[in-house]
Amino acid sequence: MLYLLDTANIEQIKRMMDLYPLTGVTTNPTIIAKEKRDFFAILNDIRSVIGPDKMLHVQLLSLNAEDMVEEARNLQQRVDGELYIKIPTIPEGIKAMKLLNKEEMKITATAIFTANQALMAAMAGAHFVAPYVNRIDNISGKGVEVVTQIVTLFKNYQLNTKVLAASFKNIQQVLDVGIAGSHSVTVNPEILNQIVAHPLTDASVSQFTKDWEGVYGAVPCLAERP
Repeated sequence: MLYLLDTANIEQIKRMMDLYPLTGVTTNPTIIAKEKRDFFAILNDIRSVIGPDKMLHVQLLSLNAEDMVEEARNLQQRVDGELYIKIPTIPEGIKAMKLLNKEEMKITATAIFTANQALMAAMAGAHFVAPYVNRIDNISGKGVEVVTQIVTLFKNYQLNTKVLAASFKNIQQVLDVGIAGSHSVTVNPEILNQIVAHPLTDASVSQFTKDWEGVYGAVPCLAERP
């Protein structure tokens, strides 16, 4: 499983990268807009934090294929490192994926709500497809089931495209897409912290500390030497 962080907040990225085994960062126009700073300044700040080898997924804003291609080229020129161009899975987006695939750009097909969309994007050259799990649930669909269908289709046709499951409300959804075979997930900092949080873990650690300190006091390797 590849874990990616879904935010453009630099302080959050620094903190989460320090704690967890993250493969990269994903952004979208809404996430970027929350930071209220220059677009390329944000992207380059993210790159400086995560380094050149971790993935940075950046979404296009254009709505026709030719403009998407120009926008992607501009991004590639101005943002260093392992860059993935996020393209909405609309007809013009599929065309742009085909064109950018010929230029050997790395592509993430986003805003996916059906397995059919994911398969079409994969055939057009997408390296990742991003189904919106919770948003599918919110329209009376079954987000995890869609992820399962996508994984099955990719296996059936021996495609190298990976599933990057997105849009989570809780950690149960994250677990369920992992069981379904999703290759990767992108989650916000709150969900990421919740993945490893458990009150019984906290209680166990607290009890260990209490029992040790009741007999020995300080932790041996941190205690002052006589």
